[in-house]
Amino acid sequence: MIKAAVFDVGETLIDETRIWCRWADRLGVPRFAFLGVIGGMAATGRPVTDTFELFRPGLDLDAEQQAWAAEEPGSLRNNFDDEDLYPDVRRALRELQRRGITVIIAGNQPPQAKSALERMDLPVDAVYTSAEWDLEKPDPAFFTKVADVAGVEPGEICYVGDRVDNDVVPVLAAGMRPVLIRRGPWGYLSAELPDAALATVIDGLDELPDLLAPA
Repeated sequence: MIKAAVFDVGETLIDETRIWCRWADRLGVPRFAFLGVIGGMAATGRPVTDTFELFRPGLDLDAEQQAWAAEEPGSLRNNFDDEDLYPDVRRALRELQRRGITVIIAGNQPPQAKSALERMDLPVDAVYTSAEWDLEKPDPAFFTKVADVAGVEPGEICYVGDRVDNDVVPVLAAGMRPVLIRRGPWGYLSAELPDAALATVIDGLDELPDLLAPA
């Protein structure tokens, strides 16, 4: 019996299209080319940061972000707001809560993501990020922390994400139930990998309530 549903952020709750398009504009790269290379990194298992190195060899990403913030202090830059939520998010999370399931957000995100998510006033019980825990998936300690904050046994936790490497294999190792959502480049590619068979694969969050807590 699942008592807590825990959610990844990027391409699970947040559509990152606007973020990557703003980066393409910042670097003076055609959006289609930039997004295509990100998809290539996902397909080949390379980190998404390699995209920046390909277009701008030697780019100091931290320095570039600081310069961007100084030039456009009022813009979103590489951040997100509630306009970036997938349309099924509020509806599905609210329904899970209505059916008695604790809803938690916990994903690999930078420090500013926590306040951005909290400002959205989502129907969730808590929001956590890797930055505040100083732990990142797929580190097993991340999922130990997830179980701690959920306050239930690992077998009573469902973790929802878009990547086999971060959201399926380590979730199973932690004794939790993985659900892989097929959206975003990693989600579609991950769903085709052999290890995807270890998870329940869904095409949208509206499928979750009946999956976890049938009416």
